Amino acid sequence: MIDKLEAIKARFEEVSQLIVQPDAMSDMKKYSQLSKEYKDLDKIVKKYDQYKSVVDQLQDAKNILEREKDPEYREMAKMELDELSPQKEQLEEEIKQMLVPKDPNDGKDVILEIRSGTGGDEAAIFAGDLFRMYKRYCEKQNWKLNVLDLTEGTSGGYKEIISTVSGEDVFGNLKYESGVHRVQRVPATETQGRVHTSAATVAVLPEMDDVEVEIDMNDVRKDTFCSSGPGGQSVNTTYSAIRLTHIPSGLVVSCQDEKSQIKNFEKALKVLRSRLYEIELQKHNEEVGAQRRSMVGGGDRSEKIRTYNYPQGRVTDHRISYSVHNLPTVMDGEIGEFIDQLKLAENAERLKEGSM
Repeated sequence: MIDKLEAIKARFEEVSQLIVQPDAMSDMKKYSQLSKEYKDLDKIVKKYDQYKSVVDQLQDAKNILEREKDPEYREMAKMELDELSPQKEQLEEEIKQMLVPKDPNDGKDVILEIRSGTGGDEAAIFAGDLFRMYKRYCEKQNWKLNVLDLTEGTSGGYKEIISTVSGEDVFGNLKYESGVHRVQRVPATETQGRVHTSAATVAVLPEMDDVEVEIDMNDVRKDTFCSSGPGGQSVNTTYSAIRLTHIPSGLVVSCQDEKSQIKNFEKALKVLRSRLYEIELQKHNEEVGAQRRSMVGGGDRSEKIRTYNYPQGRVTDHRISYSVHNLPTVMDGEIGEFIDQLKLAENAERLKEGSM
Protein backbone atom coordinates (compact mmCIF):
# COMPACT_ATOMS: atom_id res chain seq x y z
CA MET A 1 0.00 0.00 0.00
CA ILE A 2 2.85 2.37 0.88
CA ASP A 3 4.43 1.93 -2.59
CA LYS A 4 1.10 2.79 -4.21
CA LEU A 5 0.69 5.87 -2.01
CA GLU A 6 4.21 7.06 -2.81
CA ALA A 7 3.44 6.71 -6.53
CA ILE A 8 0.22 8.71 -6.05
CA LYS A 9 2.15 11.42 -4.22
CA ALA A 10 4.71 11.60 -7.05
CA ARG A 11 1.91 11.93 -9.61
CA PHE A 12 0.23 14.61 -7.47
CA GLU A 13 3.44 16.65 -7.46
CA GLU A 14 3.72 16.21 -11.24
CA VAL A 15 0.12 17.37 -11.81
CA SER A 16 0.72 20.30 -9.43
CA GLN A 17 3.49 21.48 -11.76
CA LEU A 18 1.58 20.85 -15.00
CA ILE A 19 -1.50 22.78 -13.87
CA VAL A 20 0.45 26.02 -13.25
CA GLN A 21 2.33 26.02 -16.56
CA PRO A 22 1.73 29.22 -18.64
CA ASP A 23 0.12 27.26 -21.50
CA ALA A 24 -1.93 24.98 -19.22
CA MET A 25 -5.25 26.63 -20.16
CA SER A 26 -4.63 26.58 -23.92
CA ASP A 27 -6.37 23.18 -24.04
CA MET A 28 -9.41 23.59 -21.76
CA LYS A 29 -10.41 19.92 -21.93
CA LYS A 30 -6.96 18.80 -20.80
CA TYR A 31 -6.87 21.53 -18.14
CA SER A 32 -10.24 20.37 -16.81
CA GLN A 33 -8.97 16.78 -16.61
CA LEU A 34 -5.81 17.89 -14.79
CA SER A 35 -7.86 19.98 -12.34
CA LYS A 36 -10.08 17.01 -11.53
CA GLU A 37 -7.07 14.70 -11.14
CA TYR A 38 -5.40 17.26 -8.86
CA LYS A 39 -8.52 17.46 -6.70
CA ASP A 40 -8.87 13.66 -6.45
CA LEU A 41 -5.19 13.06 -5.67
CA ASP A 42 -5.06 15.92 -3.16
CA LYS A 43 -7.56 14.11 -0.90
CA ILE A 44 -5.46 10.92 -0.88
CA VAL A 45 -2.14 12.74 -0.38
CA LYS A 46 -3.48 14.71 2.59
CA LYS A 47 -4.76 11.50 4.19
CA TYR A 48 -1.39 9.81 3.50
CA ASP A 49 0.51 12.70 5.11
CA GLN A 50 -1.76 12.41 8.14
CA TYR A 51 -1.08 8.66 8.27
CA LYS A 52 2.70 9.15 8.05
CA SER A 53 2.57 11.68 10.90
CA VAL A 54 0.75 9.17 13.13
CA VAL A 55 3.21 6.39 12.19
CA ASP A 56 6.19 8.65 13.07
CA GLN A 57 4.62 9.56 16.43
CA LEU A 58 4.01 5.89 17.17
CA GLN A 59 7.64 5.06 16.40
CA ASP A 60 8.81 7.87 18.70
CA ALA A 61 6.67 6.48 21.52
CA LYS A 62 8.06 2.97 20.96
CA ASN A 63 11.62 4.34 21.01
CA ILE A 64 10.95 6.05 24.35
CA LEU A 65 9.69 2.76 25.83
CA GLU A 66 12.80 0.97 24.61
CA ARG A 67 15.31 3.54 25.93
CA GLU A 68 13.72 5.41 28.81
CA LYS A 69 13.90 4.20 32.40
CA ASP A 70 11.98 7.12 33.90
CA PRO A 71 8.49 5.80 34.90
CA GLU A 72 6.80 9.12 34.08
CA TYR A 73 8.18 9.24 30.52
CA ARG A 74 7.30 5.57 30.01
CA GLU A 75 3.74 6.18 31.18
CA MET A 76 3.36 9.11 28.77
CA ALA A 77 4.71 6.95 25.93
CA LYS A 78 2.22 4.17 26.76
CA MET A 79 -0.64 6.68 26.73
CA GLU A 80 0.48 7.92 23.30
CA LEU A 81 0.58 4.34 21.99
CA ASP A 82 -2.95 3.67 23.30
CA GLU A 83 -4.20 6.86 21.66
CA LEU A 84 -2.36 6.62 18.34
CA SER A 85 -2.78 2.90 17.54
CA PRO A 86 -6.55 3.16 16.90
CA GLN A 87 -5.93 6.32 14.84
CA LYS A 88 -3.45 4.42 12.66
CA GLU A 89 -5.94 1.59 12.09
CA GLN A 90 -8.72 4.05 11.26
CA LEU A 91 -6.53 5.94 8.77
CA GLU A 92 -5.43 2.67 7.13
CA GLU A 93 -9.08 1.72 6.62
CA GLU A 94 -9.94 5.15 5.21
CA ILE A 95 -6.98 5.03 2.81
CA LYS A 96 -7.96 1.52 1.63
CA GLN A 97 -11.43 2.84 0.82
CA MET A 98 -9.92 5.80 -1.07
CA LEU A 99 -7.70 3.48 -3.10
CA VAL A 100 -10.61 1.38 -4.37
CA PRO A 101 -10.79 1.99 -8.16
CA LYS A 102 -13.50 4.52 -8.94
CA ASP A 103 -16.16 4.29 -11.59
CA PRO A 104 -14.86 6.70 -14.29
CA ASN A 105 -18.36 8.22 -14.44
CA ASP A 106 -18.53 9.09 -10.72
CA GLY A 107 -17.61 12.74 -11.29
CA LYS A 108 -20.23 13.30 -13.99
CA ASP A 109 -23.50 15.20 -13.79
CA VAL A 110 -26.64 13.10 -14.22
CA ILE A 111 -30.00 12.75 -15.88
CA LEU A 112 -32.52 11.84 -13.14
CA GLU A 113 -35.69 10.14 -14.38
CA ILE A 114 -38.59 9.26 -12.07
CA ARG A 115 -41.67 7.40 -13.35
CA SER A 116 -44.78 6.14 -11.61
CA GLY A 117 -45.19 2.36 -11.65
CA THR A 118 -47.86 0.05 -10.32
CA GLY A 119 -50.49 1.75 -8.15
CA GLY A 120 -52.32 4.22 -10.40
CA ASP A 121 -52.81 7.71 -8.94
CA GLU A 122 -51.01 6.77 -5.71
CA ALA A 123 -47.91 5.73 -7.70
CA ALA A 124 -47.83 9.16 -9.38
CA ILE A 125 -48.17 10.88 -5.98
CA PHE A 126 -45.30 8.73 -4.67
CA ALA A 127 -43.18 9.65 -7.72
CA GLY A 128 -43.79 13.28 -6.73
CA ASP A 129 -42.68 12.51 -3.16
CA LEU A 130 -39.49 10.91 -4.45
CA PHE A 131 -38.79 13.93 -6.66
CA ARG A 132 -39.15 16.24 -3.66
CA MET A 133 -36.85 13.94 -1.65
CA TYR A 134 -34.12 14.14 -4.30
CA LYS A 135 -34.64 17.87 -4.75
CA ARG A 136 -34.09 18.41 -1.02
CA TYR A 137 -31.03 16.14 -1.07
CA CYS A 138 -29.58 18.10 -3.99
CA GLU A 139 -30.14 21.38 -2.12
CA LYS A 140 -28.24 19.99 0.89
CA GLN A 141 -25.33 19.01 -1.41
CA ASN A 142 -25.34 22.43 -3.13
CA TRP A 143 -26.13 20.71 -6.44
CA LYS A 144 -28.22 22.34 -9.16
CA LEU A 145 -31.39 20.52 -10.28
CA ASN A 146 -33.24 21.55 -13.47
CA VAL A 147 -36.49 19.96 -14.67
CA LEU A 148 -36.40 19.13 -18.40
CA ASP A 149 -39.79 17.55 -18.93
CA LEU A 150 -42.71 16.31 -16.84
CA THR A 151 -46.16 14.75 -17.08
CA GLU A 152 -48.35 15.43 -14.06
CA GLY A 153 -50.56 12.79 -12.43
CA THR A 154 -54.32 13.28 -12.42
CA SER A 155 -54.44 13.42 -8.59
CA GLY A 156 -51.05 15.05 -8.03
CA GLY A 157 -47.44 14.01 -8.35
CA TYR A 158 -45.98 12.94 -11.67
CA LYS A 159 -46.44 10.14 -14.13
CA GLU A 160 -42.94 11.05 -15.30
CA ILE A 161 -40.41 13.77 -14.43
CA ILE A 162 -36.96 14.14 -15.99
CA SER A 163 -34.28 16.44 -14.58
CA THR A 164 -30.59 17.20 -14.83
CA VAL A 165 -28.46 17.41 -11.68
CA SER A 166 -25.07 19.10 -11.79
CA GLY A 167 -22.42 19.48 -9.11
CA GLU A 168 -19.49 17.61 -7.55
CA ASP A 169 -19.49 13.79 -7.75
CA VAL A 170 -23.21 13.68 -8.53
CA PHE A 171 -23.26 10.31 -10.32
CA GLY A 172 -20.89 8.82 -7.71
CA ASN A 173 -23.59 9.43 -5.09
CA LEU A 174 -26.92 9.18 -6.92
CA LYS A 175 -26.09 6.07 -9.00
CA TYR A 176 -27.21 3.86 -6.09
CA GLU A 177 -30.76 5.21 -6.42
CA SER A 178 -31.52 3.48 -9.73
CA GLY A 179 -34.21 0.84 -9.41
CA VAL A 180 -37.75 0.28 -8.15
CA HIS A 181 -38.80 2.19 -5.03
CA ARG A 182 -41.86 0.78 -3.24
CA VAL A 183 -44.23 2.59 -0.86
CA GLN A 184 -46.63 1.05 1.66
CA ARG A 185 -49.22 3.47 3.06
CA VAL A 186 -52.91 4.44 3.11
CA PRO A 187 -53.46 6.51 -0.06
CA ALA A 188 -55.31 9.82 0.13
CA THR A 189 -57.88 8.28 -2.27
CA GLU A 190 -58.52 5.26 0.03
CA THR A 191 -61.85 5.51 1.87
CA GLN A 192 -61.58 2.43 4.12
CA GLY A 193 -58.11 3.05 5.57
CA ARG A 194 -56.43 0.08 3.90
CA VAL A 195 -52.67 0.08 3.31
CA HIS A 196 -51.76 -0.11 -0.38
CA THR A 197 -48.45 -0.93 -2.03
CA SER A 198 -47.38 1.23 -4.97
CA ALA A 199 -44.11 1.74 -6.82
CA ALA A 200 -42.07 4.20 -8.86
CA THR A 201 -38.91 3.63 -10.87
CA VAL A 202 -35.82 5.82 -10.65
CA ALA A 203 -33.12 5.92 -13.33
CA VAL A 204 -29.85 7.80 -12.79
CA LEU A 205 -27.85 8.21 -16.01
CA PRO A 206 -24.42 9.84 -16.26
CA GLU A 207 -24.36 12.79 -18.65
CA MET A 208 -22.21 11.85 -21.65
CA ASP A 209 -20.60 14.31 -24.04
CA ASP A 210 -20.47 14.01 -27.83
CA VAL A 211 -16.96 12.54 -27.76
CA GLU A 212 -18.02 9.65 -25.49
CA VAL A 213 -21.28 8.88 -27.31
CA GLU A 214 -21.44 9.87 -30.95
CA ILE A 215 -24.88 10.26 -32.52
CA ASP A 216 -25.46 10.31 -36.27
CA MET A 217 -27.97 13.15 -36.64
CA ASN A 218 -29.28 11.48 -39.80
CA ASP A 219 -30.74 8.88 -37.42
CA VAL A 220 -32.59 11.52 -35.37
CA ARG A 221 -35.98 13.04 -36.22
CA LYS A 222 -36.61 16.44 -34.65
CA ASP A 223 -40.15 17.67 -33.97
CA THR A 224 -41.19 20.97 -32.38
CA PHE A 225 -44.32 21.69 -30.37
CA CYS A 226 -45.74 24.30 -27.99
CA SER A 227 -44.60 24.18 -24.38
CA SER A 228 -47.27 23.13 -21.90
CA GLY A 229 -45.44 23.77 -18.60
CA PRO A 230 -43.97 26.80 -16.80
CA GLY A 231 -42.38 29.30 -19.14
CA GLY A 232 -44.14 32.65 -18.95
CA GLN A 233 -45.81 34.31 -21.92
CA SER A 234 -44.18 32.04 -24.48
CA VAL A 235 -46.12 28.99 -23.26
CA ASN A 236 -48.50 27.67 -25.93
CA THR A 237 -47.55 30.50 -28.30
CA THR A 238 -44.15 29.47 -29.70
CA TYR A 239 -42.86 26.14 -30.92
CA SER A 240 -39.92 26.08 -28.50
CA ALA A 241 -40.37 22.56 -27.11
CA ILE A 242 -38.36 19.80 -28.76
CA ARG A 243 -39.02 16.11 -29.31
CA LEU A 244 -36.17 13.93 -30.60
CA THR A 245 -36.76 10.43 -31.95
CA HIS A 246 -33.74 8.16 -32.39
CA ILE A 247 -34.96 5.99 -35.26
CA PRO A 248 -32.61 2.94 -34.86
CA SER A 249 -33.42 2.45 -31.16
CA GLY A 250 -36.92 3.97 -31.04
CA LEU A 251 -35.94 6.20 -28.11
CA VAL A 252 -38.01 9.39 -27.75
CA VAL A 253 -36.83 12.38 -25.72
CA SER A 254 -38.67 15.66 -25.03
CA CYS A 255 -37.55 18.92 -23.48
CA GLN A 256 -39.63 22.05 -22.92
CA ASP A 257 -38.16 23.83 -19.88
CA GLU A 258 -36.43 26.60 -21.86
CA LYS A 259 -38.01 29.37 -23.96
CA SER A 260 -35.26 28.84 -26.53
CA GLN A 261 -35.71 26.03 -29.04
CA ILE A 262 -31.91 25.75 -29.40
CA LYS A 263 -31.42 25.27 -25.64
CA ASN A 264 -34.20 22.69 -25.48
CA PHE A 265 -32.59 20.85 -28.40
CA GLU A 266 -29.20 20.78 -26.64
CA LYS A 267 -30.72 19.47 -23.41
CA ALA A 268 -32.81 16.82 -25.21
CA LEU A 269 -29.67 15.69 -27.03
CA LYS A 270 -27.91 15.27 -23.67
CA VAL A 271 -30.71 13.00 -22.43
CA LEU A 272 -30.70 10.99 -25.66
CA ARG A 273 -26.93 10.54 -25.47
CA SER A 274 -27.16 9.32 -21.86
CA ARG A 275 -29.95 6.86 -22.66
CA LEU A 276 -28.00 5.43 -25.60
CA TYR A 277 -24.99 5.04 -23.30
CA GLU A 278 -27.18 3.18 -20.79
CA ILE A 279 -28.33 0.74 -23.49
CA GLU A 280 -24.72 -0.01 -24.49
CA LEU A 281 -23.71 -0.33 -20.83
CA GLN A 282 -26.51 -2.83 -20.16
CA LYS A 283 -25.35 -4.92 -23.13
CA HIS A 284 -21.80 -4.83 -21.76
CA ASN A 285 -22.95 -5.76 -18.24
CA GLU A 286 -24.90 -8.73 -19.60
CA GLU A 287 -21.78 -9.94 -21.42
CA VAL A 288 -19.54 -9.69 -18.34
CA GLY A 289 -22.28 -10.40 -15.81
CA ALA A 290 -21.01 -13.91 -15.15
CA GLN A 291 -17.64 -12.45 -14.16
CA ARG A 292 -18.91 -9.72 -11.85
CA ARG A 293 -22.37 -8.57 -10.80
CA SER A 294 -22.17 -6.00 -8.04
CA MET A 295 -24.70 -6.33 -5.22
CA VAL A 296 -25.33 -2.59 -5.03
CA GLY A 297 -23.96 -1.05 -8.22
CA GLY A 298 -26.07 -2.73 -10.88
CA GLY A 299 -28.56 0.08 -11.33
CA ASP A 300 -31.12 -2.32 -12.81
CA ARG A 301 -34.39 -0.43 -13.27
CA SER A 302 -36.44 -3.60 -12.63
CA GLU A 303 -34.76 -4.38 -9.30
CA LYS A 304 -36.72 -3.57 -6.14
CA ILE A 305 -34.18 -1.66 -4.07
CA ARG A 306 -36.03 0.18 -1.28
CA THR A 307 -39.33 0.15 0.61
CA TYR A 308 -40.87 3.16 2.38
CA ASN A 309 -43.29 1.81 5.01
CA TYR A 310 -45.40 4.67 6.37
CA PRO A 311 -47.41 2.80 9.06
CA GLN A 312 -44.15 1.68 10.72
CA GLY A 313 -42.16 4.82 9.85
CA ARG A 314 -39.48 2.56 8.36
CA VAL A 315 -37.30 2.76 5.25
CA THR A 316 -35.48 -0.43 4.19
CA ASP A 317 -32.82 -0.88 1.53
CA HIS A 318 -33.12 -4.49 0.40
CA ARG A 319 -29.69 -4.72 -1.23
CA ILE A 320 -27.87 -4.41 2.10
CA SER A 321 -30.75 -5.25 4.48
CA TYR A 322 -30.38 -1.83 6.08
CA SER A 323 -33.32 -0.10 7.80
CA VAL A 324 -33.91 3.22 9.51
CA HIS A 325 -36.99 4.32 11.47
CA ASN A 326 -37.03 8.00 10.55
CA LEU A 327 -39.13 7.98 7.37
CA PRO A 328 -40.20 11.67 7.53
CA THR A 329 -36.55 12.75 7.73
CA VAL A 330 -35.61 10.51 4.79
CA MET A 331 -38.46 11.91 2.69
CA ASP A 332 -37.11 15.38 3.49
CA GLY A 333 -33.90 14.54 1.65
CA GLU A 334 -31.79 12.87 4.35
CA ILE A 335 -30.72 9.89 2.23
CA GLY A 336 -26.98 10.31 2.80
CA GLU A 337 -26.95 7.51 5.39
CA PHE A 338 -28.20 5.00 2.80
CA ILE A 339 -25.72 6.22 0.19
CA ASP A 340 -22.82 5.95 2.65
CA GLN A 341 -23.79 2.38 3.61
CA LEU A 342 -24.15 1.39 -0.05
CA LYS A 343 -20.72 2.85 -0.85
CA LEU A 344 -19.17 0.88 2.01
CA ALA A 345 -20.87 -2.32 0.82
CA GLU A 346 -19.70 -1.88 -2.76
CA ASN A 347 -16.16 -0.94 -1.72
CA ALA A 348 -16.04 -4.01 0.52
CA GLU A 349 -17.00 -6.14 -2.49
CA ARG A 350 -14.30 -4.59 -4.62
CA LEU A 351 -11.66 -4.95 -1.89
CA LYS A 352 -12.65 -8.60 -1.48
CA GLU A 353 -12.33 -9.17 -5.23
CA GLY A 354 -8.95 -7.43 -5.24
CA SER A 355 -7.62 -9.81 -2.58
CA MET A 356 -8.76 -12.95 -4.42
